[in-house]
Amino acid sequence: MTQSSTLMPTSSPDVAAVVARVRRAFDSGRTKPYAWREAQLRALRSLVVDHESEIASALESDLGKSAVESWLTETGLVVSEIDHTLKNLRRWLAPRRVPVPLRVLPAKAQIVREPLGVVLVIAPWNYPVLLTLTPLVGALAAGNAVVVKPSEVAPAASAVLARLLGRHLDPEAVHVVEGAVPETTALLAERFDHIFYTGNSAVGRIVLEAAARHLTPVTLELGGKSPTFVDDGVDLEATAQRIVWGKFTNAGQTCVAPDYVLATRHTLDALKPWLVKAIRDSYGDEPSGSPDYGRIVNSRHLERLSGLIDPAQVVTGGDSNPSTRYLAPTVLDGVSFDDPVMAEEIFGPVLPLVEVSGVDEAIEVVNRRDKPLALYVFTSSPDTRRRFVRDTSSGAVGVNIPLAHLAVPDLPFGGVGMSGMGAYHGEFSVELFSHAKAVLRQPLRPDSTVVVRPPITAAKRRLIDRLVFPGSRRR
Repeated sequence: MTQSSTLMPTSSPDVAAVVARVRRAFDSGRTKPYAWREAQLRALRSLVVDHESEIASALESDLGKSAVESWLTETGLVVSEIDHTLKNLRRWLAPRRVPVPLRVLPAKAQIVREPLGVVLVIAPWNYPVLLTLTPLVGALAAGNAVVVKPSEVAPAASAVLARLLGRHLDPEAVHVVEGAVPETTALLAERFDHIFYTGNSAVGRIVLEAAARHLTPVTLELGGKSPTFVDDGVDLEATAQRIVWGKFTNAGQTCVAPDYVLATRHTLDALKPWLVKAIRDSYGDEPSGSPDYGRIVNSRHLERLSGLIDPAQVVTGGDSNPSTRYLAPTVLDGVSFDDPVMAEEIFGPVLPLVEVSGVDEAIEVVNRRDKPLALYVFTSSPDTRRRFVRDTSSGAVGVNIPLAHLAVPDLPFGGVGMSGMGAYHGEFSVELFSHAKAVLRQPLRPDSTVVVRPPITAAKRRLIDRLVFPGSRRR
């Protein structure tokens, strides 16, 4: 990578100076006007659209993504999020009137959204553009100043984002800090008004502990093992096509990818040939040669994933090429929860098939494990659908389709329990990065407080019982 294509990592002393500069920008009030927010969002949109090919090249370098996949799963979704936000932002930001009880009349009450201040966005490597820029959209729309920390594990994407964001957005109020653990550690030592972290739970704990020192609110988008239940009697050809698409997009390096499949033995045996066919239909006889199949981000992750594959369980795939960071789309059968592949989120192109006796056991399996970021159910039964929605807990439920809930801007995206805390996208992003300030206005005359101010006479007690808390007489 040439010097002209990247920025030098910010040193620890510089981190403090960066945060101080961004805070001065926020304290000056420059980020609060609607015009500033709109200008930043439009500039960010132009950045993504005008430099689409450059961004796609960075994603191809880091993750082997094709230009089409980059648009479908990263840049296109960012543009869609910006367009949806620009269309609705004035309405989302408008003060909201709320009714007031008799005891405070004459008065008017409203909720006013105000920006939190300085926001830190720590992004992951698997969707390094989407998961950097989508929270940035919400933070800017809410009127915050922002420090962005891209992932060093995707160095080409980090470099292009640092250069382009610095060129297109307000350099006083938005700053990118590149680097690795030392830079992230230095950032976490600073005081922010909100920290938004996407990544694994181990680092999430570190972020939460660091934030606690300043009582900083935190959003954690973590992940986990997202289960997929395939019901008896469902269309297995269509089911296999959608599971293969959801699992092997981005070579399985997706936080809401189907992590494993639950089904009865009869259904698993019938599903396997359809999975093999769907893989072949999508990526050809040699997926290593497909322009639509990505690569593992680095050799360390490839080695980890290869270690999860038991050759005796391989239905298809299993082969790899360390020199190109290739791991074939792999399906495993005969897997139990004691196997290493079921110990933690796979985050790669390995799909275990796990036998259950039916819907009841599948729901029991989901409920005795950590709450997942997503849960997928393939069924033609309304009762089965209702049971999974009602009787399990997860960040989201997809019925007969994986991944696609991310593309609905009015749906919240976030986890529950070990899969995360807080949700964003669309209006939920503006809510997340704003404070809902309560405002109550009452004229000085007539004076409604005279009834409740001492001395409390017998007449006042009667008025309190009748007017202040009617229907709730003191005992």
